[in-house]
Amino acid sequence: MLNNYFPQVPDRITFEGKDSKNPLAFKYYDKNRRVGNKTMAEHLRFSVAYWHSFMGTGADLFGAPSFKRTWHSFKSPLDRAKATMEAAFEFFQKLGVEYYCFHDRDIAPEGETFAESCKNLERLVDHAKTLQAETGVKVLWGTANLFSNPIYAQGAATNPNAHVMAYAAAQVKHAIDATHELGGENYVFWGGREGYETLLNTDMKQEQEQLARFLHMAVEYKRTSGFTGQFLLEPKPAEPTKHQYDFDASTALYFLKQYDLIDHFKLNIEANHATLAGHSFEHELAVASAAGKLGSVDANRGDTLLGWDTDQFPTDLYSTTMAMLIILRQNGLGSGGLNFDAKLRRSSVDPLDLFYAHIGGMDAFARGLLIAQKILDDRVLADFVAERYASYRSGIGRDIMSGAVGLNEIEQWLLQNGEPIPQSGRQEMLENLLNSYIQ
Repeated sequence: MLNNYFPQVPDRITFEGKDSKNPLAFKYYDKNRRVGNKTMAEHLRFSVAYWHSFMGTGADLFGAPSFKRTWHSFKSPLDRAKATMEAAFEFFQKLGVEYYCFHDRDIAPEGETFAESCKNLERLVDHAKTLQAETGVKVLWGTANLFSNPIYAQGAATNPNAHVMAYAAAQVKHAIDATHELGGENYVFWGGREGYETLLNTDMKQEQEQLARFLHMAVEYKRTSGFTGQFLLEPKPAEPTKHQYDFDASTALYFLKQYDLIDHFKLNIEANHATLAGHSFEHELAVASAAGKLGSVDANRGDTLLGWDTDQFPTDLYSTTMAMLIILRQNGLGSGGLNFDAKLRRSSVDPLDLFYAHIGGMDAFARGLLIAQKILDDRVLADFVAERYASYRSGIGRDIMSGAVGLNEIEQWLLQNGEPIPQSGRQEMLENLLNSYIQ
């Protein structure tokens, strides 16, 4: 058991029940409890985001770093990276999660040259393999950081300079290799700067075709590399660019279909990105799920009063319940999971706060799971919705949907049957019903 960076935390955070007052214990997340036909752990597949939790410094748009982490105190970049990884795995093990997610530049420092960066990544992948073998923790997904380096200021795949696009493509190749070697179950593409700041210097069609070609090259490489994980595309509307090409779930799905990529990708939906796009979290989940393309989730929340990606830990029971209703209806996330792409508030400077934050998020989703399963078991929403659309299962509704009638036949039917009678959607009643389950 690793015990160098969080010695004040017990070897494993345990489930103590809702009456427990221990802040280092789960109140609702009981990983082995069966809910429906799976355990909580199988339903939720929790993952920790390496970047915010272990590379985060507490800096924000208006302030310098506020965190002092012992694992960041080493002078050598490689020694610092190894210490950070050991702190991360100690945290994973004590929290009891089975997965983590990473960018290539999270786990390994960028070198002076591309070749040096690749060697650094290879060294840290070897270290991660050792720690994974010791702890049993696995990779939910890996990805490449194609946004921090100044060469990506005008995009990576969509950069107007083909040399930069080539650099990004080679970096993705190595990130896929690293994910594959570590047994990753998915690989995510997030267009950190794949968008535009002004149309005065932008050929949008050219850039979208570049992005499509970039993703096709990745698909082609996947076929030959032996990597069998799921490719995921993560929508985000803006920040840092004014308008990104993967604006929301609908935009991303249209892009994938337009460029013949739809069979190779699912979506990784983030709650805070939904907020930035002017949508609710459940809307984005529902859009992806309706298309059969909800693959994984970045579990966080935004602040509707702040216009940037605040990435707060998810503690809203209405949000987690609605999310779990959608996930349960599609029988889970497959190889995906719930990744805590969330960061501590700038004033939460104690490393212990990492545990409090993740425990809170895990309990919130565990409660959401229990509530959602009860709602589904009772069929209170399913039966209401089925009845609301019952007119399409017979008569004129069935004829319309089957293609048996067109506009001429519909007009004749309407003249014979008169005016429609409006029916209540019962929104207030259903909101009260949901409240009765959240207690």
